Amino acid sequence: MQPYEQNQYASGTGFARTAAQVDQGLRAFMLGVYNNMILGLAISALVALGINMLATTSDPSMAAARMGSIYVTEFGRLLYGSPLKWVVALAPLAFIFLFSFRMDRMSAAAARGTFFAFAAVMGASLSTLLIVYTGASVVQVFFITAAAFGALSLWGYTTSRSLSGIGSFLIMGLVGLILASLVNMFLASSALQFGISIIGVLIFAGLTAYDTQKLKEMYLYGNYDSEAAAKVSVFGALQLYLDFINMFQFLLALLGNRNN
Repeated sequence: MQPYEQNQYASGTGFARTAAQVDQGLRAFMLGVYNNMILGLAISALVALGINMLATTSDPSMAAARMGSIYVTEFGRLLYGSPLKWVVALAPLAFIFLFSFRMDRMSAAAARGTFFAFAAVMGASLSTLLIVYTGASVVQVFFITAAAFGALSLWGYTTSRSLSGIGSFLIMGLVGLILASLVNMFLASSALQFGISIIGVLIFAGLTAYDTQKLKEMYLYGNYDSEAAAKVSVFGALQLYLDFINMFQFLLALLGNRNN
């Protein structure tokens, strides 16, 4: 997704802001970004857990199929073992395109509602992780990701070093990562997947710091009115949410314990 032009939502008042007003406004803006992101993650986690509870069973007599060591209900068989799985997997991508092409015409409330709907759909997609990996390892890697994300985002916010050059490099790396992942869908190479996971963690770790700094600069130089600032905070929450989720999935591929 491309960032908004910095002056797209400028208030046009022409009044200069004092340093105290800028500092207070920046704190409120970033707090809004993190609050939206955390709510999105909570929605995704609850939806993933709820779907997993409906899709799996510990009673073999109630199972419609078995996936590895996991017994799944009829709902789980349809969700994970039929063409419906592609709908669930690709639905989050449809929301990304919606944000890309429509967000500038949405109200702040509509943007927030769409983001939370996206988080719910992403939770349905992420529920497959609870089939592949043990619940304990999913929780453990989630907290590892949260600690790493917090440290990286804090560094991106506080550093005086410009990360714009690093950001351009990381975005090019992301394109290469996507292409390598597509190729490995056909090769199914475990060695290539291991390399992709390591590079993926590094790319999204860097993007976490870069996107945090970019959001800070967008606020400082954007001169947004309250409605525009609320909408851009949703856009920022989406960016950081995607950084977190992708870093989490690549770390889980490296550190997670699979169900036998």
